Amino acid sequence: MANAEAMRSKDAMRECIDNCMACHRICMETLAECLKRGGKHAEPRLLRMLMDCADICETSARFMLRGSDLHSRTCFACAEVCAACADACEQMGTDAMMKACAEACRRCQESCRSMSGGVMAQPLNPEAAQRAADLPA
Repeated sequence: MANAEAMRSKDAMRECIDNCMACHRICMETLAECLKRGGKHAEPRLLRMLMDCADICETSARFMLRGSDLHSRTCFACAEVCAACADACEQMGTDAMMKACAEACRRCQESCRSMSGGVMAQPLNPEAAQRAADLPA
C-alpha cells in the first residue's frame, strides 16, 4: 500500500516538474513574441510577469529535480506567480499565443498548488515584518 502511494507521489512530482518546465518555456517564448509585437504586448508589467513566471517555474522544477526538502515552498510561490501570469495573459484578449500561455500557467498553478502541500504564504521579508511589529505605536 505504501509503495503504491509512493509511486503516485513520484508520478505527481514528475508531472509537476513537466508542467513547470513547459510553463517556463512558453513564458519565455511569449516574452520574445511580445517584444517583437510591441504596443500593448510590450508593456513593462506584462513583460515582468512573464519573466517572473518563467524564473519561478524553472526554480521550482530544479528544487523538485534535486529532491530539495524546500520544494513545497517554491511550489507555493510558483502557484501564486502562475495564477497572476495567467490572469495577465487572459487580460490580453483571445490571442492564440496569450491563450496558450495562460493555459500552461493554469496547469502549472494547479500541479504546484498540489505539490505545495498547503504551505501558507509568508511575509516577503519576515525579519522586517517582525521589526515593524515590534515598533511602538
